Amino acid sequence: MRGINDKVRAVVFAMSTVLLASCGGGGNGGGSSSGSSTPAGPAGGVTLQVVSFGDSLSDVGTYAPLASAVGGGRFTTNPGQVWAQDVAQYYGGTLTAAFTIDFTHKLSAQNGFGYAEGGSTVATPANQYDFLSDVIGNIEMPVNQQVSSYLSAHGSFNANQLVLVWAGSNDVLRAGNLPAAAPVVQAAATTLAQLVGQIVQNGGAHVVVINLPNIGLSPKGIGSADGGANLTQLSQLFNDTLNTALQTAGLQSKVIEVDSYTWTNQVIANFQANGFTVSNTGQACDPNKTPDDTSLLCSPATYVSANADQTYMFADDLHPATHMHALFAQFVEQQIARSGLGR
Repeated sequence: MRGINDKVRAVVFAMSTVLLASCGGGGNGGGSSSGSSTPAGPAGGVTLQVVSFGDSLSDVGTYAPLASAVGGGRFTTNPGQVWAQDVAQYYGGTLTAAFTIDFTHKLSAQNGFGYAEGGSTVATPANQYDFLSDVIGNIEMPVNQQVSSYLSAHGSFNANQLVLVWAGSNDVLRAGNLPAAAPVVQAAATTLAQLVGQIVQNGGAHVVVINLPNIGLSPKGIGSADGGANLTQLSQLFNDTLNTALQTAGLQSKVIEVDSYTWTNQVIANFQANGFTVSNTGQACDPNKTPDDTSLLCSPATYVSANADQTYMFADDLHPATHMHALFAQFVEQQIARSGLGR
């Protein structure tokens, strides 16, 4: 969501070249689970292959071959996992990146099912926004292209898969202010519902659709001139539109809806009871040490304290820290269980 200056870019490229040369190339390292072992059996009571679509909140390592040069790799407090990886492990598997980027600025197809990419919108072409473009170029796939890429490679979905869909945050962040922003946000939400329908129509039997969190309560939101009011209203508008579109299309009974908006509000309101010492008023990645102040390039060396990944809710001004991801994964697993799938 920001560009990296030339100095940082040079450091990243230089370190990446050394790293890639010493390791024999980028390989499939973008989907690593940071040394976490896979459970012997599914904790969720049923074995499912997880397929994930979305943005940086679910990105399991698209940019890791570059970002790992400075200890980063995912949009959180690295080397921690994001929620989608935790969910995949809960159901007896792992989730690795479907595409990764290397120093040539090209996406390369991998064997993973984590299609979510940092910077992605629902359907806006990448070249309309310069997300980290100083380093990675305009290459992130919007979600409609992610779904198309999956179908091109695999043909269809199946009943042994759990499909996770969480997108729209970048559409909200780029939309500007109300009232002019409303049509942009509504179009994105309506399109996302259509993509969910496409997944269902192509065999998706267990599809989890997550609405937007309250972006206005992120450190970026509360630090803005209006205290996050515009971002909160746009988050609500997106969610209301998505809910209506799913209902109109007859999809609500065919998917598992997860309310991240209410969950985020509740966890922030009760942050200490959830194991945090700092709520949404701070970030775990030290802005003065983390390149470009982005969690993609955050590592233990740039934490504000040794255990900041567990005690802070946010890694940077938008992305959750490791413990927050873990709690959200548990919430998602609970909602899936309530639907009757697994336990």
